[in-house]
Amino acid sequence: MKTSNLTHYIYGIADNALILGQRLGELCGHGPNLETDIALTNMALDLLGQTRSYYQYIAKLSTDNLTEDDVAFLRKENEYRNVLLVEQPNTDFAYVITRQYFFDVFHFLLLEQLQKSTDVNLMAIAKKSIKEVGYHKRFSGDWLIRLGDGTEVSHQKAQQAIDDLWMYTNELFDLSTQDKTVIDAGYGANSKDLKEKYYAELTQTLTKATLQIPENKYFQDGGKNGVHTEHMGYILADMQYMQRTYPNMKW
Repeated sequence: MKTSNLTHYIYGIADNALILGQRLGELCGHGPNLETDIALTNMALDLLGQTRSYYQYIAKLSTDNLTEDDVAFLRKENEYRNVLLVEQPNTDFAYVITRQYFFDVFHFLLLEQLQKSTDVNLMAIAKKSIKEVGYHKRFSGDWLIRLGDGTEVSHQKAQQAIDDLWMYTNELFDLSTQDKTVIDAGYGANSKDLKEKYYAELTQTLTKATLQIPENKYFQDGGKNGVHTEHMGYILADMQYMQRTYPNMKW
């Protein structure tokens, strides 16, 4: 199997964690209460820590003497392979929680499978990360239930977030030709096998939260192929500023 295929596959996992971690980092100091604020910040740090592990592995596989900083900060927008879901803005707390839960359920199922990888590095990252992601899923799931089954206002806001973000969930299961090669080699987890279980878990939680599953069957994609929403450029402008303004700077 080509190293480039494996690198491509890892980007598809790591970039999700990076961009969602960046989004959560924007909320530091802006949570609805101190406990929730700290929890969201810690989740951002968890995701960035996982990102570092993936990017360090990519740098190790590279023949271009890349560092993890190069991988994170010096790529162009169309070189990032994150799904569109994670780059959606922090519209309000309901959007933050819904976006998080939609991703957390998938992330946990993916890491469960990735623990069986024949690649010792990916297996180790998955085993280390799954405990963190398990907490993320419990946190976001519990909050979604509280919002949905709470006040009239919280229910309305949660339903609006679900209606708006549902269209981005199906892309989580898209596979490129490179991805399929890595999966066939036993290195990667086949996300398509997770789809039925994913939507079953979402349905169970939304039912408990007295929220409705959107009837709209139209789904958006493109992020995994480098075609992003208008939000992505603003994320990268903020995230990459220091490295691009002061190249090769060291702390």
